[in-house]
Amino acid sequence: MTTHTERLVRQLDDSTGPSYDARAELIGIGSDTVPAVIDGLPSLGGFGQLTAIEVFEEVADPRCGPALIALLGSDDCTVREWAATALASLKIDGAVEPVRRAHRACLERATPPDWSEPVGIRWALTELGARSPVVPPLTARLRATAADDAPGWPSAHFAEIIDDLADHAQVILCSQFWRVDAGRAYSVSGTGLDWGLDWTAPWEHLVEESRTWSLPETSEAPADDNIFVAPTWIDRTDLHPER
Repeated sequence: MTTHTERLVRQLDDSTGPSYDARAELIGIGSDTVPAVIDGLPSLGGFGQLTAIEVFEEVADPRCGPALIALLGSDDCTVREWAATALASLKIDGAVEPVRRAHRACLERATPPDWSEPVGIRWALTELGARSPVVPPLTARLRATAADDAPGWPSAHFAEIIDDLADHAQVILCSQFWRVDAGRAYSVSGTGLDWGLDWTAPWEHLVEESRTWSLPETSEAPADDNIFVAPTWIDRTDLHPER
C-alpha cells in the first residue's frame, strides 16, 4: 500500500489529468495517506503542492500542520496563500505566529493588500482569532439578515456602507455583487469593483481616496431586493501592524 500511495503522491503534479484521480483516491484512503503526502511535498512542484493542500484539507488530519507551516515559506505566492487558509480552516494549533510572519513577509515584499495572497492571509488570521476586522455600527446593522448564507449587504445601501467605512478609517479594497435566487448566490457579471489605490500614499489619503473612487461607481451598481454586495476592506493595522 505504501508504494501505491507514494505513486499517487507523485501523480499530484501531473495537471494533465492523473492528479485529479490521485487526489480523489488519496482523500478516499483518508488519514493513512498523510505521512506519504507530507514526505512527498518537497519533490512536488507548485501544482502538486496545491493539490496536496487540498488533500490535507479534505482529510483534516492535524498531523499536516507542520507541513502546511513550512509551505508558508514557499517561493510560490499561491502555495503560501493556500497553506495559510488551510491552517485556518483546519484550526491547526500553533498556526497563529507562522501566519503572522507570513503576513509581515507580504508587507516586506510590498505586495499590494488587495492581491490574493494578503487577502487570504488576513482571512486566515481572522479565522484563527488573531485579527478583528473593524465593522462600524451602521455597516453591521445594514448587513443582510434574511438568510444565514446571504453573501453580504443589500446593494441599495452600498453608498452608505462606503461612507460609513471611510468615516471609521476603513479602506475598501474591492467588492463584488451577488444575486440570490432560490437560496443560492450567483456572481453578477461585470460588477466587480477594484479601486486601484496607490498603497504607498499616507493612510489618511487612502481613506479619502477610497471614498471618492467608490461613490461614482455606485450609480451604476445593480440595486434590487435580490442583489447583494460583498466589499472587502482593511484597517490601518493591516498595513502597519505592531512589530
